[in-house]
Amino acid sequence: MSLIKPAALLTRADEAEVLNVGATKMWLLADADATGGAVNANRAILEPGTDGPPPHYHTGSAEIFFVLGGSLRVLAGDRVVTLDEGDFLMVPRNVPHAFATPPEVGADLLVVFAPGIEERFEYFRLGVRVLKGEAGPEEILNSQERFDNHFIEHPLWQGGRTEVTTR
Repeated sequence: MSLIKPAALLTRADEAEVLNVGATKMWLLADADATGGAVNANRAILEPGTDGPPPHYHTGSAEIFFVLGGSLRVLAGDRVVTLDEGDFLMVPRNVPHAFATPPEVGADLLVVFAPGIEERFEYFRLGVRVLKGEAGPEEILNSQERFDNHFIEHPLWQGGRTEVTTR
């Protein structure tokens, strides 16, 4: 019996697709179709005082954050934590989360979804089209099932960059 071994995926920094999503620059490193569904991965640099997506959860994937530089405030379930350079956070499936940078410092992040969400990079591209006025915000709301990105209200995240946090 022979086993089919998938090829390793290498994405060179200068070959990655780069998106400018408002005050965030994002490198698309690995989408689920290129990893056999194992992961999605991107690098994001957020300017100081930048909000990421509003509170949401994923039913099919955990979301993993590794801070390469700077600082990030993250809603993770029932608490808000501050992550600094070198910190790692895994948010399990179905756990509400959101993130933002503090007003005084930005963040450089590696973000991984495991297992991968099909066509995740299309979600990020849609966000760019919304910011450019080429698509309406309702398209994001209408895509929640497709991209496994389910938005919710969360009382701990109103003004998420300034809430009291726990370490």
